[in-house]
Amino acid sequence: MRLAVQDDSVVRKPHPALGIGLALFVLPVLALQLLALHPPALGQQQSAMEDQVKAAYLLNFAKLAEWPHYALPEGPSPLVIGVSGAGDEFLNVLKATVAGKFAGTHSLVVKPVSSDTEMKSCQIVFFRASERKHAQFSIEDLAQAGVLSVGEDDSFLRQGGMINLVKDHGTVRFEVNSDALDRSEIHFSAKILALAKSGSGVSPGRASKSPVAATRQLERSPAPEYPEIAERMKLEGTAQVEARVRPDGTVMEVRIVGGHPVLADALAHAVRLWRYQPASKETVEVVKFSFSPR
Repeated sequence: MRLAVQDDSVVRKPHPALGIGLALFVLPVLALQLLALHPPALGQQQSAMEDQVKAAYLLNFAKLAEWPHYALPEGPSPLVIGVSGAGDEFLNVLKATVAGKFAGTHSLVVKPVSSDTEMKSCQIVFFRASERKHAQFSIEDLAQAGVLSVGEDDSFLRQGGMINLVKDHGTVRFEVNSDALDRSEIHFSAKILALAKSGSGVSPGRASKSPVAATRQLERSPAPEYPEIAERMKLEGTAQVEARVRPDGTVMEVRIVGGHPVLADALAHAVRLWRYQPASKETVEVVKFSFSPR
């Protein structure tokens, strides 16, 4: 494993999105432990890993999206992720992934859905590949209701879906139909859309301002661990996060900016334990970290 770290410190006012808990791409530890205790066949292993990564993407979309007020009012109401065509295995993985997580003030709830009425009661609906025909008739109505539609079928974006999860050289990536997102009034930042698979027709949204350089130094910075699932998938690349740091040097909050969800989550987990030198005011520190297989 080769690791290279770059720490670019910044001082600025906290981005408003930090206050609503922007995404941590989380993989369910319990699910990984169960896989270790009861290892399935090779094909089942690959399917289980894909399910975990797709569940992590759905968690991230729930935390990063900005819904119109009529689709997700402010307050303690739950944010519901509906799954159309899912078996118990995927539902259990997704429930474990979002357990105890919040998108701002909204707790996250997972439920199977089949009818249009059930789907319109959700904020996100994930269509499994087996639901191609059902998706085709539901997508337009969901957009008008402010529901984020996510699929995993090659024709999903052509049908009007908003986000599609695809296999790209053994890695799960996402494609975006920016026109469908615009019509739904559901928004993502330009940084998040820039992570979409190249050639998927992404058009930049609202870009955040560039950070101003600062000079805050680290006192303790344990290196991120290269995740076991990333090694199995032969993932490599650079992840980037922003750490909101208190004046006493402890990390208050970590926001993922870029990188594959599995790698970005590993970096975020490590940075939460970092400690910076004390300063006169709160700062936001930018951390980049490069991962590669052993």
